Amino acid sequence: MTYRVAMDIGGTFTDVVCYDERTGAVVASKAPSTPGDLAEGVFAALGSVVADLTEISFFVHGTTQGLNALLERKGAKVLLLASQGAGHAYHIARGNRTRMFDLRYRKPVPLVPREHIVEVGGRLDWRGGELAALDEQAVRRAARRAPAEGFDAVAVCLLFSYANSEHELRAAEILREELGERVLVVLSHEAAREWREYERTSSAVLEAYTGPAVRRYLAGIERRFAERGLGVPVHVMQSSGGLVNASHAMRRPLQTLLSGPVGGTMGGVALARLLGGRRNAICVDMGGTSFDVSLVMDGRPDITSEASIEGFPVLMPLVNLHTIGAGGGSLAYAEAGALRVGPQSAGAVPGPACYGRGGTQPTVTDANVVLGRVDPEWFAGGQMSLDVEAAHQAVAALAGQLGMEPLLLAEGICQVANAKMAQAIRTITVDHGIEPREFALMAFGGAGAMHAVFIARELGIGEVVVPRFPGAFSAWGMLEADVRRDLTEPHFRGQESLDGPAMAAALASLESAALAELAAQGVPAARRRVEHAVDMRYEGQDYTLTIPLDGADEPAAPDFLPRIAARFAQAHTARYGHATPEAPVEVVMLRSTGLGTFPRLSAAPPEVEERAAVTRHVVFDGVTHQTPVVRRSALGGELAGPAIVVEETATTVIPPGCVASVDEFGFLIIKVAP
Repeated sequence: MTYRVAMDIGGTFTDVVCYDERTGAVVASKAPSTPGDLAEGVFAALGSVVADLTEISFFVHGTTQGLNALLERKGAKVLLLASQGAGHAYHIARGNRTRMFDLRYRKPVPLVPREHIVEVGGRLDWRGGELAALDEQAVRRAARRAPAEGFDAVAVCLLFSYANSEHELRAAEILREELGERVLVVLSHEAAREWREYERTSSAVLEAYTGPAVRRYLAGIERRFAERGLGVPVHVMQSSGGLVNASHAMRRPLQTLLSGPVGGTMGGVALARLLGGRRNAICVDMGGTSFDVSLVMDGRPDITSEASIEGFPVLMPLVNLHTIGAGGGSLAYAEAGALRVGPQSAGAVPGPACYGRGGTQPTVTDANVVLGRVDPEWFAGGQMSLDVEAAHQAVAALAGQLGMEPLLLAEGICQVANAKMAQAIRTITVDHGIEPREFALMAFGGAGAMHAVFIARELGIGEVVVPRFPGAFSAWGMLEADVRRDLTEPHFRGQESLDGPAMAAALASLESAALAELAAQGVPAARRRVEHAVDMRYEGQDYTLTIPLDGADEPAAPDFLPRIAARFAQAHTARYGHATPEAPVEVVMLRSTGLGTFPRLSAAPPEVEERAAVTRHVVFDGVTHQTPVVRRSALGGELAGPAIVVEETATTVIPPGCVASVDEFGFLIIKVAP
């Protein structure tokens, strides 16, 4: 077995990367995604790079099954079990503090209607002590509703279960006695062992709502791969940027919610490592449907311990990702006499008009075709031939509605899309006190390299990096990711009551559990390690910051308190611009992350082939330029803009005034002119 394979299933294309461990050769390919049966697109893409699945030594893929179920509101029918008197907590939710002056704000409709929430007796105090025994008969009555009313999943969220899980575990035993394996049972302390009842309930409900779709998909993929000869476990990318095998992902499906997009972030981490001095990077992934932005800071992914997805809070480590509806398939249309682009997308079917699958509305891809920025005969490495006339007709029809020249409108479509994407980057950088000009822009996805330089100009970024196989870069990033398991333990201690040795003992216990989890994932002992951190805040604050520790035994040191307080003050200043060093601090949560490292890719440098460039008319800023169209495999030395670089998975546009060069790893480095 010699091939390591990764696959990313997008809204328009399914991308695959294959690494040959013997030769170091890397091959990338893609096939149209098949919404009716995603596995068909998976096998079509896989068949183009690997003929015999028995030769695969490692396989990983990202899935958007859970996210799609949430976005389309096609998830499971969920029954929620809550503590007596707390049944309304999920619907009360939180106030809209961040949208107080938005008159159009509406809270998202809860995934579980009030009539599907059952209160059960039993109560714990905030320390986990039992005040009243669990009402087991109430749990049994609730369980019997599931088959009668067609529930697919049951979420159990009882008060203070993060401090004592006994009531939830007993409720799960009863539910499985009554229901067997027909219905997914989710326990809130397993989905998110953290304080704050509403957020923990929301996390459990999200796992119950999306879990059945994820489990069905992963079970089907495992079965069909086994039938075709795959002899190794199927690994799945988690939202945290780490990997787990499919059997674990089926038990904890919530962790796969952002499985596909985060592969690109982990690729950005690997790229930053290879490129040496570029430790900070803005990763932008522009595909057919969406535009995803994430950050690499000091060579590490920007990971948060909580987020909001579709308005629902979720407590789990995940890459801090900002997504908008802007991609190559984003539709352009007239609204109130003005041009709008996205978030609606033509998707894989019918796709942009130039795909020739029945699409008639202009898209961003159609605009690029009209401007000459796409090679219609060698699109996707020659797998597709684009219908240029259909693109012109679609753009011309909209231009007629708006009273504009078609070429002017085509450039306007691209400019509107670029402005939206630049604003998305500002949301994750400038809004948090981060200066984009201090970062390199790493562009990937099928359309990312086509728009990257224009976005960089708008933000004042001076350098764009386009990796090899940019259209399949998220898949490449998955091959560079580690197996990851995140464990937490609530640990509420004020400054006066902080017990360093007790904290060190708790962290040591978490470390042992994390190492055992890695062993269960098949990671050799020599490749396992554990990192630790604590969530801290000033006393009286509601929000926390995660502060890394040097090791599990650091809290036992005599000078631990002043050391960690200084570290917290430094992090508080970096995040909020101020700190209060004299104020007392408190610890809220302990976090331990188990990491299992795979051998890094040592890809052979690409060979430069002799191939003459062709020229075509390309429009930049309303002016038509005679522009060379160069195969990336033929690039060597510097290439001054204007130029178009084409390859199997993407097209890179180099506007006038910019200069591109290829480094030793085969990455395309573009110096952006102001």
